[in-house]
Amino acid sequence: MGEKKKIKVLEAIRQGKVGGGESHILDLVKHINKDRFQPVVLSFTDGQMMTELKNIGIDNFIIPSEKAFDFSKWQKVKALMEQEQIDLVHIHGTRATSNIYWAAKNLNLPVIYTIHGWSFHNDQSPLVKKGRVMFEKWITTKTNCNISVSVSNQKTGKAKMPNFKSVVIHNGIDLKKFDPNSNERKNLRAELNIAHDAIVVCFIGRMTQQKDPLGLISAFKQLVETNPKAILLMVGDGELKEEAIQLANEYGIERSIVFENFRSDIPDILYSADIYCLPSLWEGFPIGLLEAMAMGKPVVATKVDGSVEIIENGKNGILVAPQKKQELIEAINNLIRDKDSRKKLGTAARQTIINEFDVCTMTKKIEDVYTKVLSKN
Repeated sequence: MGEKKKIKVLEAIRQGKVGGGESHILDLVKHINKDRFQPVVLSFTDGQMMTELKNIGIDNFIIPSEKAFDFSKWQKVKALMEQEQIDLVHIHGTRATSNIYWAAKNLNLPVIYTIHGWSFHNDQSPLVKKGRVMFEKWITTKTNCNISVSVSNQKTGKAKMPNFKSVVIHNGIDLKKFDPNSNERKNLRAELNIAHDAIVVCFIGRMTQQKDPLGLISAFKQLVETNPKAILLMVGDGELKEEAIQLANEYGIERSIVFENFRSDIPDILYSADIYCLPSLWEGFPIGLLEAMAMGKPVVATKVDGSVEIIENGKNGILVAPQKKQELIEAINNLIRDKDSRKKLGTAARQTIINEFDVCTMTKKIEDVYTKVLSKN
């Protein structure tokens, strides 16, 4: 008897930098049942995710493109699928879908689409929003299965697209990697030139409008006035990075903010912090928030899709309205001043992840979707 052929799954995403969707792919390919499935990853840009994939021995490819609907790349995507003898295509995010769907369908391959967050938002011009809703409506009816990463993500889809169908699979966290009690943990304060007695508020994510880093800096200006030992640690890159640095300088608080580029030692960054803050204007299902909670950190997040499904206000974290500076200041201020509250919320946060958001559960549910789609196909 020959060895049973493994099912080759193409995991495809827009970029190779590390963000929510990219962390999700890394966790998925690390934990997937390698006896049954052989993952292959395709990205349209290079970045830390691709380096990490090489390190763990997962086949990965880059077809360079920064554009949606980049027709010039479609044949290359198709050729890659043929070369790698792909059995199933799993696309993460809208941009990647626009450049992958044609090739998959041309080869009659089943397609699964994970919506990590919709491409349409309330702050877009009516024309842009309408166009994006139309595309999402079209693509979600053409796939073999849609996965929503949160119930609110699914509800938003149904509100805009009455015939929208999906299964909800929450993102999960690797509890071994994000373990505050691990002997491997390093305190990075000395390396980052942060005083051992500072209260560190940590932001980790892309410096984009979605995450509202400028709003956080504006709030921090007021926080520092009454809490001179407070430090804001901002880890990430993005189009607002330079503006964020400029704003800190304008406010004269550049010594109270530490800017770091994307890093791969996120568990140690979180270990070195006291409070985690995610002031997003919208979210799918924020992995960064789950990671901070897994590390036992008290979290302050905005009342947006995804985050509200993870945090029960006052029990395992604090929720504030988006773009309400005073609410954000008050929430962080209370945690800075109350060590017991930080400890209590942090303990409850980790327990939430253990109970509900384990990466092994997430992976098993995704494997079940793969099996179901392939058996129908």
